[in-house]
Amino acid sequence: MPKFNARSLEASLSDTKFFDRGARRLDAVNRKIQRRANNPLRQYFENNDQRMINKWLHYFDIYHRHVAPFRDRPVTLLEFGVWQGGSLQMWRDYLGPKARIVGVDINPACAELTGPQIEVVIGDQNDREFLAGLAKRLGKVDILIEDGGHHPQQQINTFEIFWPIIKNNGIFLIEDLHTSYWERYGGGLRGPLTFIEYAKGLVDQMHAWYGHELPDLNPDVYTKTIRGMHVYDSIIVFDKAKQIKKPTQKKTGYASF
Repeated sequence: MPKFNARSLEASLSDTKFFDRGARRLDAVNRKIQRRANNPLRQYFENNDQRMINKWLHYFDIYHRHVAPFRDRPVTLLEFGVWQGGSLQMWRDYLGPKARIVGVDINPACAELTGPQIEVVIGDQNDREFLAGLAKRLGKVDILIEDGGHHPQQQINTFEIFWPIIKNNGIFLIEDLHTSYWERYGGGLRGPLTFIEYAKGLVDQMHAWYGHELPDLNPDVYTKTIRGMHVYDSIIVFDKAKQIKKPTQKKTGYASF
């Protein structure tokens, strides 16, 4: 058992930095608790007694920031990657009784995970024909959560086929992009076939309006429909616009020089 050191305790108590550190830690804990209390998705997850959910904890603030505007509205959420079905239930609870929740998974067992407001479709993200047929059947989607097979070609297939049916002001959220760096998923640092590198190309296309000095950079459908890209640890959220016009510039006020 360690000996009690009165001098050490007295020195700590007389050191204001000791109390400052403690106060900062307490503030950090309180802020963390408050964020969790203000996030219904995190609350649902922590108290979940329904089907299993597996999520990186920092995702919940990102979800809430981008999906909250769709709550209590007649929206369609499409999620790739059903697994145990718990996240479909979470989205239904979060979005409310007007929402339509559609899950897609390659595992035939997931077909049993339907319920009120919840549909499940069985198919393979590697099959572009299947994806195109599903997109045609769904018509329009407000929110797409891509949490499927995590292999780059599956992710790219899903983005390219479903981006056109995302509604104006809708979002395409792709997660677990750390797999772009994992060899077992075909990833690697600056691997040319990964979704991370593909997304860097989309950043270029967003700026194609200014590519008049670059013959290979011309406005395309992505230039005209990606309003914004929000890059987080392992997640990118794409904002959809119906039609973005070429940016214009003007001056107001008077010259100083």
